[in-house]
Amino acid sequence: MVLGFLLVIFGILILPTPAPGLLFIFLGLSVLALEIKWARELNQQGMQILERVLARLRKIFKRKDKKDE
Repeated sequence: MVLGFLLVIFGILILPTPAPGLLFIFLGLSVLALEIKWARELNQQGMQILERVLARLRKIFKRKDKKDE
């Protein structure tokens, strides 16, 4: 549990830098989700948002591929 909090805090601290801060935040939330209910729910919401974003990106790139042909 301590590791999860440390990863989230570290991710927040490095957000302004070019380092992958969001990756550390999501990794920390995933560790916390193993034991804490609110972290599990937040992690699920984040995954749903990520799936929607990826679906939109796939649509955009499929349109570009069709235009190129």
